[in-house]
Amino acid sequence: MSIRPVKSLVAAKPTVEGAGVHLRRAFGFGNTTDFDPFLLLDDFRNDVPEDYLAGFPWHPHRGIETITYVLAGTVEHGDSMGNHGEIASGDVQWMTAGSGIIHQEMPKGDHAGRMHGFQLWANLPASLKMTAPRYQEVKSGEIPEIKDDDGTHVRVVCGNFWGKSGPVDGIAAEPIYLDVSVPPGRRKTLPVGTTRHAFAYVFAGSGKFCNASEPLAVPTEAVGWLDTTPPVAADNRSLVLFDRGDEVAVQAGDEGIRFLLVSGKPLEEPVAWYGPIVMNTQEQLQQAFKDLEKGTFLKNQK
Repeated sequence: MSIRPVKSLVAAKPTVEGAGVHLRRAFGFGNTTDFDPFLLLDDFRNDVPEDYLAGFPWHPHRGIETITYVLAGTVEHGDSMGNHGEIASGDVQWMTAGSGIIHQEMPKGDHAGRMHGFQLWANLPASLKMTAPRYQEVKSGEIPEIKDDDGTHVRVVCGNFWGKSGPVDGIAAEPIYLDVSVPPGRRKTLPVGTTRHAFAYVFAGSGKFCNASEPLAVPTEAVGWLDTTPPVAADNRSLVLFDRGDEVAVQAGDEGIRFLLVSGKPLEEPVAWYGPIVMNTQEQLQQAFKDLEKGTFLKNQK
């Protein structure tokens, strides 16, 4: 077995989206080749209601799938297919935009005013860009949970892991989406298919992702080695991109570590991307915006 080395370790960057939602972007809207088939990951964690209640009013998507995972508070949602409802702590909403959908997501805090969740964008292959939109809502109780003998805890949102299958199915990139908690001081190895791109996003505690024989993580930028200590730990809001291998190794810090571990099969297709619409060519992208202007954007609504 080969441990995946750390390719890069970076902090999520503050940004504002929707009608004024303050969040942290782990990656997205740049060169996302290393993350293929994933395009973007946002951490919309906030304890200040004024910074998130404006939400994400009605907006279009085409050519992608959006995955919303809520840990605290609720998100009210509705779309042009007539779906509407609310996802709460531990729930997942998986929306395949396909040929086009218009939806809104309005975050609401919990009793203490806290909102915490993630949104991941997964690309669709060219053959499915214009497929009929589809929506899957998964309640917390439907997500398999595994507890290993050493106290490691894994929620399997999507894909197969340690003999359990997540409830979300029929996803083009065949992603594996895990919520992993490792107890303080424990070292854990987790299998990841060799041909997949993989990343971890740390959102509680800290730890070190590395091969035990190579204890230093890869620095995020060129540094002067004589006067700089390279980063060795990934802490809260850290994104860890892995290189090739078939296992990920993590050494949990003194407070333990909790992170998303996500992997998928790269599509290796051209990407033409503007805002919420992701196609393969500029012509297709321009056509999508022409459809919006002409009112012909929604192609396969039930």
